Amino acid sequence: MNYIHTVILIAAVTAFATARGGIVSETVEYKADGAVLEGTLVYDDAIEQPMPAVVIYHQWGGASAYEQKRAEMIAGLGYAAFVADIYGKGIRPETVEQKAGLSSKYKENRELMRERAKAAVDTVRERSEVDDGNIIAIGYCFGGTVALELARSGEEINGFVSFHGGLATPTPEDANNIQSPLLICHGADDPYVPAEEVDAFKKEMNDAGVKYQFIAYPGAVHSFTDWGADSDGARYNQAADEASWDAFKSFADEQFSTPIPDA
Repeated sequence: MNYIHTVILIAAVTAFATARGGIVSETVEYKADGAVLEGTLVYDDAIEQPMPAVVIYHQWGGASAYEQKRAEMIAGLGYAAFVADIYGKGIRPETVEQKAGLSSKYKENRELMRERAKAAVDTVRERSEVDDGNIIAIGYCFGGTVALELARSGEEINGFVSFHGGLATPTPEDANNIQSPLLICHGADDPYVPAEEVDAFKKEMNDAGVKYQFIAYPGAVHSFTDWGADSDGARYNQAADEASWDAFKSFADEQFSTPIPDA
């Protein structure tokens, strides 16, 4: 299924150098379905040629310092990173109830989820810092679900990565639209993504002939990459975090058709 989006890049309203020297961060306002969204583009300004880019979809609390840190790590690899905004400018739920309610709004409206996800990719494509033929979309938890729905929409980018994301979809037949490889990094003991959901996802991908890699990390539950997660069902796991980060780096290296730029 294809969607037509009007994406307006308003301006990069702030730019500041981080403690890492060449890594800069710019706030970018853009629009989708009439809503104003606020993302952040992070990159090494010492790299002069257009860079491969990684679009990052946030967890259920909205774009936060967590996604910003991941973007800085990605920029340190020589890529541009864009922290996307699914919820809208200034919309950042705080309580568990608010996070559950807002994320459910998009889980129950996959077309809207896909529109917001595509708006971020379209915005990144327009940036002069970005090689628009080399883009990967990744997501954490709720963002992993977003990345997979973007893949199911038929978006033509280089690849998609889900870190401890939800795998279910109301339209599994849309896996036939997937154009690029997937990497799924999953907590083997995740209580929020049960074995039945995993099995259904694998069947969905296999039936559609999708090229994908599914890695389940023993002992890891939900949110295993989130340094602040500390509950029975959602807890940081250093071993799984580091292993999945290495898997992502290898995946990006394989899917991007140009080498990492030299600073």
